[in-house]
Amino acid sequence: MSILPGAKKITDSIWEIPTSYKEGMRVPARIYGSEKLISEMDRGVFDQVTNVATLPGIRKYALCMPDGHWGYGFPIGGVAAMDERAGVISPGGIGFDVNCGMRLVLTNLSYEQIREHVKNLIDRLSQRVPAGVGGSGFVKLSRDEFRSMVQKGAQWCIENGYGWQEDLERTEDWGRAEGADAAKISEKAVERGYRQIGTLGSGNHYLEIQWARPENIFDPLLAKALGLTLKDQVVIMFHCGSRGFGHQVATDYLQKFLKVMEPKYGIRVLDRELACAPFLSPEGQDYFAAMKCAINMSFVNRQVILHRVREVFSEVLGKDPLDLGMHQVYDVAHNTARLETHLIEGKPTRLLVHRKGATKALGPGSRELPELYRKTGQPVIIGGSMETGSYLLVGVGGAEQTFFSTAHGSGRTMSRQKAKKMFQGKTLLKDMAQRGIYVRTASLAGLAEEAGRAYKNIDEVALATEAGGISKRVARFVPVGNVKG
Repeated sequence: MSILPGAKKITDSIWEIPTSYKEGMRVPARIYGSEKLISEMDRGVFDQVTNVATLPGIRKYALCMPDGHWGYGFPIGGVAAMDERAGVISPGGIGFDVNCGMRLVLTNLSYEQIREHVKNLIDRLSQRVPAGVGGSGFVKLSRDEFRSMVQKGAQWCIENGYGWQEDLERTEDWGRAEGADAAKISEKAVERGYRQIGTLGSGNHYLEIQWARPENIFDPLLAKALGLTLKDQVVIMFHCGSRGFGHQVATDYLQKFLKVMEPKYGIRVLDRELACAPFLSPEGQDYFAAMKCAINMSFVNRQVILHRVREVFSEVLGKDPLDLGMHQVYDVAHNTARLETHLIEGKPTRLLVHRKGATKALGPGSRELPELYRKTGQPVIIGGSMETGSYLLVGVGGAEQTFFSTAHGSGRTMSRQKAKKMFQGKTLLKDMAQRGIYVRTASLAGLAEEAGRAYKNIDEVALATEAGGISKRVARFVPVGNVKG
């Protein structure tokens, strides 16, 4: 029996909606996930992913990952690859928080070694890494310096003492999107972003201290290769993006695309939220260059946060960050569009791959990976809710079916408004403390929005990516301390 009328079950983890489902679909839509996950998805996901399948130049499939839920234009968890010459670029397929992403950092500490320090660590981290709406970071730049920084990316941080050279090779694209052009960003975007370097923001953004119990190591050899070598090892994970800067870049170009899409290029879409322009058009190229500035700002933001995390651990524990083993595992981006080469009908083809709430997941042997990860495959980080846990996975060769893409998080099951009505921030704080999770939050109302029950089961999502052949589980981490936006 089909979950969605007309959908075909390809495997236990892949469901396909044919082009006959909706007028104008150029390719089928494929949704990844267990029957349970897909049956619980809101109907808007199916409507949005089939709308995406109507966009000009789309190749192979419109895709949705196991954490898929309703978003702006594209579903969150959506992936679409457009032909470089005939395709379009759409801000709705990238997201407003451009290069929202995850960063995972090791320590050589066990949970027992930090148990008595967790509260102090989280209190200090909440002071050093501002969270919540607005918020200014400690890096002070002029507007012109900000424009220069967003063209350099994370290399700017290393040049200015906010990281180690090795951090770059452990960051997707070495922390820099080539071709960023600050001439293509508005003064309003600069104004919204130049004071926000080193800040978490709000919503589902967080900074967590976590640990890996022995029973939560799924592949010991891969875990060791990625730096998980100790029993009950402590790690730090954080999730944030390009803040108001990325939001304004997306807003600026959505407005431009709506003005030229149909009058100038004759493109009609089923949903105005899918506003787009031909990729090779002047408008499309301008947005691509501006979006790369937002990608670079986000890499810088996370690099500066890592610098602050190392400072705090060093101060509290009285050791140098190197002596604490605070090496980065990887920084993975979601909410991006990248030019990549993929096989289409057996031929290498240049495609613009939109990933919105989806993570790139390169398999072993990929030349794009640093030598460090050529044998293991790309580290993939799937963040869960603050009450549950998160996953480290690796990319696998079979992920070519999704343009080497996988899930990025657990995915919401209810709106923020509904969550605020159902849960109380004070109660959550108390309950989590009783379970051994110490939380500092910028807003109790914001905390209620992020209750664990507002999200899908992270274990089911991670297992579904493995069952679908698009990534492989390595380890699960349990939170013990959280700085929440």
